[in-house]
Amino acid sequence: MVVEGWLDRAARTRPGRTAVQTPGKSWSYAELLAAARRGADELTARGVRPSQSVAIALPGGLAFAQALHACLLLGAVAVPVDPRSPPAERARIAGGAAFLLDEPLGVGEVSVEAGGGAEGGRGREAVEHDLDATAVVIHTSGTTASPRPVELTYGNLLWSALGSAVAMGLDPEERWLCALPVCHVGGLSILMRSAVYATTAVVHERFQTEQVLRALREQQITLVSLVATTLARLLDAGLRNPPALRCALTGGGPVPAALLERARAAGVPVSLTYGLTQSSSQVTSTPVAAIAEGRASAGPPLFCTRVLISAEDEIFVQGPTVAPAELAADGWLHTGDLGSLDDDGRLTVLGRKSETIVSGGENVAPAEVEAVLEAHPGVLEAAVTGRPDDHWGEQVTAIVVPRPAHDLQSEELRKHCERMLAPYKVPRLIMLAHEPLARTPSGKLLRSELR
Repeated sequence: MVVEGWLDRAARTRPGRTAVQTPGKSWSYAELLAAARRGADELTARGVRPSQSVAIALPGGLAFAQALHACLLLGAVAVPVDPRSPPAERARIAGGAAFLLDEPLGVGEVSVEAGGGAEGGRGREAVEHDLDATAVVIHTSGTTASPRPVELTYGNLLWSALGSAVAMGLDPEERWLCALPVCHVGGLSILMRSAVYATTAVVHERFQTEQVLRALREQQITLVSLVATTLARLLDAGLRNPPALRCALTGGGPVPAALLERARAAGVPVSLTYGLTQSSSQVTSTPVAAIAEGRASAGPPLFCTRVLISAEDEIFVQGPTVAPAELAADGWLHTGDLGSLDDDGRLTVLGRKSETIVSGGENVAPAEVEAVLEAHPGVLEAAVTGRPDDHWGEQVTAIVVPRPAHDLQSEELRKHCERMLAPYKVPRLIMLAHEPLARTPSGKLLRSELR
């Protein structure tokens, strides 16, 4: 199936609407289309052809948006690369691309007609998207193994945008704040969905607490994508009752119930979400209409997405958002995550299957223990891992970062866990750390670096 190009349609229907806003500058949809057309001409002049891949090693901002949409206009495959990643990893991710773009494309004088059309070297030919064609290659976040490429089609991205709109609702004046890395699916999907909706993506190059706090207070942000650690930082910095915010979409891993209660008390509406690269981001999300219920689950599946819990408690996903190459022989995406569904079809995520600790023959999900530890008022963040043990097989071990000015003791934390967990889940060793835990740019714990 072929559909009208998203950026062309947005520029035709809402030419003056702000497409991308950064702390320094904004472009309307007419201006973004003109810049993307010039960028597509430049890529063509450099020898890039449709279906070839272009590695984009640029930070989130106007230059990245121009390069991304230039690829989509040309029919090339965009491969976002984190410009801050180590040179060896950056080279490995970009190595399979036909072309590496690590400097902004030329913009020149963007000329926009009074009627809203955007002029540029590519003229006025209509751009269409084949929903079966690959649009982008996104690399997984690499929390437990090396990042690997996932090919997402135009259809995957379009269905993800439609499913998200059904769950979140769609305000024609939407202003979705992205302070996540655009090289990963959580950040990139905001740019893609905004183009489909013809709404505004407010893009920050990286998460900076004061900058995000100011935007939420002063810039009429209606949606924001966060992870548990960034939500906690905003609440610590004094976020209360953001005036226009409909929803803080929070995922990237388990969100402690205590953090949800803090957000609720501060007047911050939180929708828990579960997603992964292979499903174009969201799989389940708490609908906006259900946020007030305050249930600590990741919500029901998105529109036209199916979730199944296997006999081994693994989360399986099926639907038009799933990358075709990621489906197993049984027609399902085997996520490698553990979870459960309640009677109303709401998903609770228990952690990674590969991270399960087997202690004395019992299975322990690190995320469950971390949530209990982080419910303690003196704990800023916690990580749980299994360490080899001659007697138990694995020993449940916790690394805990105290909140500033809290004098935590390991025995105090152990007793806290004993009140809330089965005995075999209580950490046998609790170590206190005073440096932030190692995380990916998208906020996920790097368990391979835990010591």
